[in-house]
Amino acid sequence: MPIADQIRPIRWQNDALELLDQRQLPAQEHYLRLQEVEAVAAAIRDMVVRGAPAIGITAAFGMALAARAIAGTADWRESLNRSAEVLKRARPTAVNLAWAVQQQLHNAGLCDDVTTASEALLRWAQELLAQDIRDNQRMGALGAEVLPPEGGILTHCNTGSLATGGYGTALGVIRAGIAAGRNWRIYADETRPWLQGARLTAWELQKDGIPFSLNVDGAAAHLMARGEIQAVIVGADRIAANGDTANKIGTYALAVLAHYHDIPFFVAAPVSTVDFAMPHGNGIVIEERPAEEVRQCGGRELTPAGVAVRNPAFDVTPAALIAAIITEKGVVRPPFLEGLAALGG
Repeated sequence: MPIADQIRPIRWQNDALELLDQRQLPAQEHYLRLQEVEAVAAAIRDMVVRGAPAIGITAAFGMALAARAIAGTADWRESLNRSAEVLKRARPTAVNLAWAVQQQLHNAGLCDDVTTASEALLRWAQELLAQDIRDNQRMGALGAEVLPPEGGILTHCNTGSLATGGYGTALGVIRAGIAAGRNWRIYADETRPWLQGARLTAWELQKDGIPFSLNVDGAAAHLMARGEIQAVIVGADRIAANGDTANKIGTYALAVLAHYHDIPFFVAAPVSTVDFAMPHGNGIVIEERPAEEVRQCGGRELTPAGVAVRNPAFDVTPAALIAAIITEKGVVRPPFLEGLAALGG
């Protein structure tokens, strides 16, 4: 089955960064035009762009914009460091953000002046975007060989083009498998509270003409018990050196359910998502987001006024529950510490 793969949520046009505003999907496809680093940080924080790889790419362009804005400044390195901190504070959990910002600081350190740095940072951001798409396509091909050849495949949150530069991680594996003729039935969790599955994954699957069923998050156990699910595949926002994986809230529950029902649970993510300095998942900072995201839906109040809310954006799935981690450089199976280290060099 041919796959269109035409969704590109991040683009550089006419000396500005343009981001597909994911808050407005699926009702409207609208690109925001950003020319200042503060606006890029706000876009990351406010969920205009989301997904670890996409956040990293966006931050790389943010650093390029910061360098362009300080042309002619004597203390341009200090100014660039301040912009880096602004970007890194936007969201704390996804390692790709800090990784991309540090890479851009390194690139700037190789330059003698801000003009050269500005050109170098923009060039690297553009290369990162292009490389991410190629890596995702490679990851998809590798993952399609690992998942069962037929049956139900359940995914959580959005891990497609919208979460990356294009093609996707876990959803990229699904794209590659369907294109290769796998006899899969796709199930997408709605993914509360931002409904990334209901709004974004469903939108992408429809665009590609891939048949699927949307289900509420709480239906996963029922579907597994009925034998409708043969594998679960998710993305990752940060993977510790031992394989513990932080991903969208609800992922850990899926992994526990899959383990109980003897269903393989897969993670698909680029090697840049692995935090080799983080020994295990206990050290991963979990972002707590505003209570209004749970109290409201589409601006409409759902709860009694003032109700207390816990809104962790992520949870950590222990490595022991993961069958394999699929990357662009290869598929790693337990023990993950050695396998991931080998991929990371």
